[in-house]
Amino acid sequence: MNSLKNELEQFICLANDVVEMKLVKSEEDFFNDKAIFRPEFTHQLFGQTENIFGYKNLRIQLYYSAARLSIYLNHTFTEKIDPTKYDGVQADNVIKAIVDKLEVHPITSKDKFITELAKESSFRPSGTLLNSYSRTHEGSTSHFEIYKNDMSTPGFREYHERLQTFLWWFIDAASYIDPDDERWGYYTFFERQVEGSNTRYSSVGYITVYKYYAYPDKIRQRISQMLILPPYQRQGHGSEVLETVYRDFISDPIVFDITVEDPSDNFVRLRDYIDCKNCKQLPAFQADKLSQGFSHSMENEALDKFKIHKKQARRVYEILRLQATDMSNPKEVKAYRLEIKRRLNIPFQKQRNELEKLKKVLKPEELTAAMQGVDIQERYETLEKWYQEVIEEYRKVTARLSTI
Repeated sequence: MNSLKNELEQFICLANDVVEMKLVKSEEDFFNDKAIFRPEFTHQLFGQTENIFGYKNLRIQLYYSAARLSIYLNHTFTEKIDPTKYDGVQADNVIKAIVDKLEVHPITSKDKFITELAKESSFRPSGTLLNSYSRTHEGSTSHFEIYKNDMSTPGFREYHERLQTFLWWFIDAASYIDPDDERWGYYTFFERQVEGSNTRYSSVGYITVYKYYAYPDKIRQRISQMLILPPYQRQGHGSEVLETVYRDFISDPIVFDITVEDPSDNFVRLRDYIDCKNCKQLPAFQADKLSQGFSHSMENEALDKFKIHKKQARRVYEILRLQATDMSNPKEVKAYRLEIKRRLNIPFQKQRNELEKLKKVLKPEELTAAMQGVDIQERYETLEKWYQEVIEEYRKVTARLSTI
């Protein structure tokens, strides 16, 4: 039995290690292993273990042409499990699993995919150009453009169908959105390369936003998904793109405020950084005002100038006050700590208020039962733990703010 188990385990591989992804600009890129990047998540295609069964030395090639995002899909292996030797046990159908999830029809011929690359030079982004900027990375300068789209833009629906397939690999708990819902908006961004008289584009990423009703006659823009493809990550594109989207919202008089749906930790830090950088300009967020606590002026100015809603404005205040606090001054440090803990204590305070109400209506033995689990020391320890976690996150933002 152990021998059979060991034999079968040789046919198990980790999906994250065998899926190879590329943005292919030329035939040389197709064969360049240095261009490979790998997914962050595969459980949405291959289950929670992220394992693939039935192959030895499996390689799954999922390549995208850099501009149009034409998809090439193939797999190779040195051995596939033989069902006749192992009681009919079958190998996972990896190609079907990927095609069914991505809902696309990939190119399976290498030669045909390479031939299709000739069409890349004629690709032009659709939509309205909102911003262009340059970035220097590894000694070379590249140029980038950001566009605003909706599904009525010619050609965008087909492009988006291919672009959104990256979600399954890089966004946890991803899902496709309804392209026929007109409340969705899309911001795409591209690298633009000029070679002589030719201009070529490469896809960098995108943001989706959703319009919600805000009483009485406004809309609330909610950022839903943001994806920057791995070859372009950690190069400053996130802040450039998000600020461009913000400017588009701020200039629209019908937009009441901006919110975010279930953001990742990295997006939270990016948003905090941009909101803090913007609010540092406002009179209500100057150092002398920060020490006096969160105010209606902060809330109103953040909403009026940058369409930041109250909860986020409070977070901005706390980060900027941390930056303005003299950490060598025990009095300032204590005042800041108490300010944060007062907010963190709100759930406990609500619980305490509920217990006060119960005292008036419950019998002593019923009240004792209701108060089980309420431990003051444990509450203090929990508050301190939460405080330290908050400060750790805030310091990541203030460290970046100190560079501007």
